[in-house]
Amino acid sequence: MGMPEPSDGHRRLQQLVGDWEGEETMHPSQWDPNGGSALGRNRNRLDLRGFALVSDYTQERDGQVTFTGHGVYTYSPESGRYTLHWFDCLGTPPEVFVGGFEDDVLTLAHGGPGMHARMTSDFSTDGLMGAKMEMSPDGAEWQVLFEATYRRI
Repeated sequence: MGMPEPSDGHRRLQQLVGDWEGEETMHPSQWDPNGGSALGRNRNRLDLRGFALVSDYTQERDGQVTFTGHGVYTYSPESGRYTLHWFDCLGTPPEVFVGGFEDDVLTLAHGGPGMHARMTSDFSTDGLMGAKMEMSPDGAEWQVLFEATYRRI
């Protein structure tokens, strides 16, 4: 019996592969009352024979690292859905986001309790990744936490 091969859905994660860097606009929120600008860096690589994408994220402000995160993306051929397990420097339990692609836009979300989050990654422009993170206390009314455009470097 041969080893399984990644499906077309797994191969779609290749859009995220690479080193990305860009300016982020942080909107005022409970975590950042003043908002402002930051520099975001994403280092994404395929792993586990192409069945997962591993992502390391760093945010800098005024030359200082202010936030770091680590994500593992997977795809389920049975459900046709993508899952992101997210860990970060805030020390909270891992967050699990689920969603999918619509054309060149990947939207992943998780719900409560207490806070809902929605992350959008837009790959419709070659060499760029648009990103937006939104938060909601109830899953109905959303507030933008940050927006960014990253360039593949």
